[in-house]
Amino acid sequence: MGCVEHIVLENVVKAYGRLKALDKINLRVCRGERVAILGPNGAGKTTLVKIISGQMRATSGTVRVMGKNPAEFSRELRRNIGFVSHNPMLYDELTAYENLKFYANLYSVGDKNRVNELLKKLKLYDRRHSRVKTFSRGMKQRLAIARALLHDPEILILDEPTSGLDIEGRLELLKNLSSIDKTILLTTHNLSEAERLCSRAVILTNGKVVAECSMDEAERIYLEKCI
Repeated sequence: MGCVEHIVLENVVKAYGRLKALDKINLRVCRGERVAILGPNGAGKTTLVKIISGQMRATSGTVRVMGKNPAEFSRELRRNIGFVSHNPMLYDELTAYENLKFYANLYSVGDKNRVNELLKKLKLYDRRHSRVKTFSRGMKQRLAIARALLHDPEILILDEPTSGLDIEGRLELLKNLSSIDKTILLTTHNLSEAERLCSRAVILTNGKVVAECSMDEAERIYLEKCI
């Protein structure tokens, strides 16, 4: 069975005056693929995923996510994208359950059991009635993933989701993510994390794609291109 393209970018540029944060990016991601966007800090990784998720407009070029332009509001497309960043963006004064219930209402999630299912899946059910301000960084990130999965999107975008976590927290989070059956786009500068989760790498530096390769080749090529 051939590639069903979930994400397509053609000659995408994002410029701030003379500065190009992204310079003629071309990218294709098939349904069900797990692709790591690798690169040092400042390479343009976050800018790229914000454009793909519709949080930012490209200056020029073509962006298609499931056949639609993410910069133009589409309820259908919004329901098919889940986004997790290093900032969990949760309500600290609400409990874990209340946070997910709030977002379930926003997404019009009709399944009354969905919140509890995700709390169990992400190993937060026993703390469902605890306020989020009492959670560790790793617990907050797991709750952010649960929120991103509430509406059962086809595409999950992860923008350095393990930033600020200790080793145990990173391993736990990656274990949770490994069990998720979605098209996944992961931005990171941590090669070991990418190897645990992804099968293909796109290497970005100074706003340009300098290589695309399998994860088996990623470390060698990353060292050649970015160090």
